[in-house]
Amino acid sequence: MEADGFVRKRRMTAETAGSDAGVAGASAGAEVRWLGGRFWGVSESIVSSLTPRIGGESQLESVDVVCAAQDAQIEDLEPDYEGLPQGASTSTHMLAGAVAGIMEHCLMFPIDCVKTRMQSLQPDPAAHYKNVMDALRRIVAAEGVWRPLRGLNATAIGAGPAHALYFASYEKLKKTLSDTIHPGANSHLANGAAGCVATLLHDAAMNPAEVVKQRMQMYKSPYRGVLDCVRAIWQREGPAAFYRSYTTQLTMNVPFQVLHFMTYEYLQELLNPHRLYNPSSHMLSGALAGAIAAAATTPLDVCKTLLNTQESHALSSSGQSQGAHRQISGLVHAFRTVYRLGGLQGFFKGVQARVIYQMPSTAISWSVYEFFKYGLTKHQHNNMRIQHIKAEG
Repeated sequence: MEADGFVRKRRMTAETAGSDAGVAGASAGAEVRWLGGRFWGVSESIVSSLTPRIGGESQLESVDVVCAAQDAQIEDLEPDYEGLPQGASTSTHMLAGAVAGIMEHCLMFPIDCVKTRMQSLQPDPAAHYKNVMDALRRIVAAEGVWRPLRGLNATAIGAGPAHALYFASYEKLKKTLSDTIHPGANSHLANGAAGCVATLLHDAAMNPAEVVKQRMQMYKSPYRGVLDCVRAIWQREGPAAFYRSYTTQLTMNVPFQVLHFMTYEYLQELLNPHRLYNPSSHMLSGALAGAIAAAATTPLDVCKTLLNTQESHALSSSGQSQGAHRQISGLVHAFRTVYRLGGLQGFFKGVQARVIYQMPSTAISWSVYEFFKYGLTKHQHNNMRIQHIKAEG
């Protein structure tokens, strides 16, 4: 009996220590470098503040060995670690979503800069690019190594809360609607509907950051920095300018996210039917879902970019009157302008950059999100198990 108790106690210690090291190691590695020397850290302290720390080996060794009946009951309560994300809390979804959003946008920001440049309808002669790599090489050579990162801080500030709302609302609504439509099983209709609502919340938080980011990314952008850009837009165009592209953004992102979520969930059913924590399936499903959705919604993305940037060459070519009315406003106006200046091909400007951006972007987002959701939930379940052992002991 004593030998069995010692084996059980050592096994519990090893499991808990392994969990602690895995989450701490992942958290310590999630750090994003800011333009101009600023850092946006996602460290172990953030995880610690939102989820109680698991006791170390010294704490576990203080727990008395329980009887065989109690031990069997505790083992029944032990969670299946691979299935933990299904029981994650809303706060876990929000934290995991915020980290995933920040990492996704920061890691892929240089490609996003190229996409914005390549979607320009009337680019400066010095801003004509053959492809994504040619654009990156020429931007760095002509404008400096930090130029592809201009506007990164505005994006990171917006991405945190936007993706926290995005993933938390999606997970909550997906479960609620699936239980209503198809109890006990996955419902693609529920996935699509949840994706629509999640997009409304995400874009409401992210749209102002998108406007600032894209104006900072344009060739020969006149703004000294993010605050200068915000001030100039507010003074010259009013606060409504930060949401001028909101309806277009929703028109683009609602079908994008419906395709994205439904494709992701469908691929998960094929590649990961038991819905376990499986990094390779999350990455592959995310990449394919992002690529399909990105290619299908490129025309709307071109219009959104035009509304956000109010591209000066396009405004001049449109023959509009001077003054306050010299603006491109609304989706219909944007469509007409794109067609007049670029024809049907104009609606697919930057499609290569958009797909190249979205594939790794959605792969990173889902991989990081699922990892942090898994790790944080494992933390919580381990704490519950230790508290139960202490209470029974």
